[in-house]
Amino acid sequence: MHKIFIVAAFAALTAIPTSAQERAVTGAAIGAGTGAAIAGPPGAVVGGVAGAVIGGPRISGRHRVCWRDHHGYRHCHWR
Repeated sequence: MHKIFIVAAFAALTAIPTSAQERAVTGAAIGAGTGAAIAGPPGAVVGGVAGAVIGGPRISGRHRVCWRDHHGYRHCHWR
């Protein structure tokens, strides 16, 4: 039974795009830690799957990209 959850979680994580995958991994880690603290190993599995589905915080930093147009005006946006 545990192997089914692990295989399903791994398949879900590999099919998600990169920025969403980061949120799924952090969510899985938070959920597994919380589930393990509350209900032991079965709680870790259930919490990890639930955390991967719900998502966690984005931990990578954002950066600003700026450029000047042909009139000399500066434009910036966050990535």
